[in-house]
Amino acid sequence: MNVERISLSEWDRMLPSAGFEVFHTAEALSVLETHTDGELHLLGATKGEQPLALMPAFLRQNGIGTAVFSPPPGMGVPRLGPILMPTSPKRRKREKLNREFTDGALDELGGNSSRTLFRMECNAAYDDPRPFLWADFDVSNAFTYCLGIGGNVEEIRSSFSKSLRREVRDAEDLPIEIAIEGIEGVRAVYEDTRARYEEQDEPFPIEWAYVRDLVSGLGDRVRVYVARDSNGEFLSGITVLYSNEMAYFWQGGARADYEGTSVNSAVHWRIIEDIATDPDLASITRYDLMGANTERLCRYKAKFSADLVPYYVVESNGAVMTIAKTAYTFGRNYLPS
Repeated sequence: MNVERISLSEWDRMLPSAGFEVFHTAEALSVLETHTDGELHLLGATKGEQPLALMPAFLRQNGIGTAVFSPPPGMGVPRLGPILMPTSPKRRKREKLNREFTDGALDELGGNSSRTLFRMECNAAYDDPRPFLWADFDVSNAFTYCLGIGGNVEEIRSSFSKSLRREVRDAEDLPIEIAIEGIEGVRAVYEDTRARYEEQDEPFPIEWAYVRDLVSGLGDRVRVYVARDSNGEFLSGITVLYSNEMAYFWQGGARADYEGTSVNSAVHWRIIEDIATDPDLASITRYDLMGANTERLCRYKAKFSADLVPYYVVESNGAVMTIAKTAYTFGRNYLPS
C-alpha cells in the first residue's frame, strides 16, 4: 500500500459519504490549518483510483522534536483520526488494510521516533486500534453519548428521565422563544460559554476569530439555537455542527434557568425535534451530546437515555509521553485533559 501526502482538494474528493466526523470535512480542516499552531498533513491511501484510507494530522516542530496531533488540542475538536474505506467485508482484508495504513501513516509522520510526541483521539467509527498497540503506543478508551433519533418525537421524549421530561414540559409553558439565528447568535453563545469558563476559573483557549471562520466555512453544516425571553434578552444557546449522519453539540449550553426551569433542556429538545422532523436534516440519525468523560456532566447528559459510545485515544507510550510533556510544556491549551 502506498501512503502519501495529498492536497486538500484531493482529500475532499476521497472523503466517503459516511463514517466521518464533521471536522474531517475539507472546510473544517482548512479553518483548523489557518488557526492552529502547526502544519496540516493529509495522508491518503488508494488502490488504483479507489480510496482506501485517510488520516489528518497536525505537526508542530521545535529544537527538541516533533509533536503530532489528530485532532489539534485546544480547538474544541472532539475526535479526528483515521478513516478506513475497506473494499471487502472480509475480516482478514479489513484488518490488513488497517494494519498497513497505520504502519504507513506512522512512517510518513515519524510517529515511531523517540523524539516524536504522538496523540490521537479517533473518531467513533474507528473500532480497531490494535495496530497502534502492536506499534508500542498506549491505547485507552474515552466515551461520548449518542442519542439515536427516528421520526417519532414522542417516543424519543418518553425515553428521557422523568425530571428531564418535566423540564421540557415546563419550558413549553414559559414565554421563551427558541430560534435558529445567524452570526450574532453564534457570537452570543460563544461569549456565554467563555463567561461560564471564567466563572469556574477554567482556561478557554478558543478564539472568536476561529469560531467565526469555522461557522462561515461549514455553512449549512452549522446551526445555532438561541433561547430568548419575551424582551428578546439572551438566556442560553447551543451551536450544533453536522456531519452527513451526526449532529454534534459543540458549543454553549451553559447552565441557565428561567423562572425555575432549565432553559438548556428546552434548547436540546428543539434541536432533537428538528433532527427528527426537518427534511433538510433527513440524513441525520444521531445527536452527539458529548460530556460523557466528565462525571459532573454525566449526571445531566444521562437523563437523555442516549447510548454510551466508546472511542479510542492513542498516545506515545508512557515514558516518551512523560518526557515530551515536560520538554514541550504545552499546558492546558495544547494537551487536553
